[in-house]
Amino acid sequence: MNNGVFDFYVHVDKKIDIATHNEIFALPNVYMVKDRIDIHWGGYTLVEAILSGMRAIVASGKKYDAVKFISGQDYPIKPTNYIVDFISKNVGKEFVLFENFDKDWNEANARIEKYHFTDYSFRGKHQLEAIVNFLTPKRKFPVDLELYGKETFWLLSYDCMVYVLNYIDSKPRLQKFLKMTWGADEFIFQTIIMGSPYKNNVVNNNYHYVNWPPEGGSRPNFFIASDFERIMASDCLFGRKFDINTDEQIFDLLDNANN
Repeated sequence: MNNGVFDFYVHVDKKIDIATHNEIFALPNVYMVKDRIDIHWGGYTLVEAILSGMRAIVASGKKYDAVKFISGQDYPIKPTNYIVDFISKNVGKEFVLFENFDKDWNEANARIEKYHFTDYSFRGKHQLEAIVNFLTPKRKFPVDLELYGKETFWLLSYDCMVYVLNYIDSKPRLQKFLKMTWGADEFIFQTIIMGSPYKNNVVNNNYHYVNWPPEGGSRPNFFIASDFERIMASDCLFGRKFDINTDEQIFDLLDNANN
């Protein structure tokens, strides 16, 4: 957001024909992230795609009040003026959801201590991964930072975003390490921010309402029309996940409520 106007920097997975998104890029204030990444769920490639978006924002020459990361299955659940007002009142704050690996989220240590071949596709990948992890010692995080993480989605000040981008770009050893982790997008941003000069500006909330199944699981459910009331009761700015082929009515309900 810059002076009350939203710009959108859209990364389209490299596997997708970019021509299918031509209508989107014809819209005002919508920019294509040209350095496209072939993304694998749970792999470091998602971090690389996010970093590509960050670089596109920096290359624009615009200094935004805040930068929000959302995915293609996210949707605003508050009116535009509400979101603008929220950001305007919180300039300089960093909104990320986090837990400490050792104190709160111990099971996440396996993401870094074991080798993960998530971004690779070859026959016998999982068997080789199991053998490597059986024969090798636990991996150690290559930089002196305490580990934090939880969810990918964040709302950051422009300066904090640039700090995170420069930190990762300046540490090829860290990048190499992260390529063999799982779900790095859910911890690397929090870890860097919580070890940075921006730590004191952090609010432990990303204002992103995720439809996690009550029985647990690694993938959220899709919101449907029957979820409308609880969505509206949330104080979050965006929700996840939505899919027009799963339920079109929920979009109409939200649009009518927020316009």
